[in-house]
Amino acid sequence: MNVPRNVWWFEVLLYASLVLDALSVAFQDRTPSAGMSEQMVNVATLMALGLLLLLFYFVWLAARRKKSWPRWALSAALALSLISLLQVIGVRGVQFDVFVDIVSCVLTALGLYLSFTGDAKDWFDA
Repeated sequence: MNVPRNVWWFEVLLYASLVLDALSVAFQDRTPSAGMSEQMVNVATLMALGLLLLLFYFVWLAARRKKSWPRWALSAALALSLISLLQVIGVRGVQFDVFVDIVSCVLTALGLYLSFTGDAKDWFDA
C-alpha cells in the first residue's frame, strides 16, 4: 500500500505532536497542593495518557485505514487545545512548557491541513 505524500506527512507531524504532548505530561509538575490531592493528580495524569492513546489511534485510523472521520475528531481536539492554550497564555504567559504546547499545536495544524489537501483528498475519498 503506497501512502500519498500528504498523508505520510500528516501521520509524521501528528505523531511528532503527540510525542511532544506525551513528554509534556511525563515532565509536568505532579506536586499535590491545596486544590489538588495526590489522587486527583494521578487521575488527571492517567486521563491525559488515555486521551493521548485515543489520539494515536485516530491518527492510525486516518493514515492507515483511510477513515475520514478521525481527521474531523482530531480537528475538534485541536480547536479545544487552542482554546485551552489561549487561556493558559492569558494566565501564565509563554513559559517553556507553554512553548512546547504551541509547537505541538502548530505541528497538528500543519498535519491536519495536509490531510485535507493535495493527494490526501483521493486517499480519504476511496
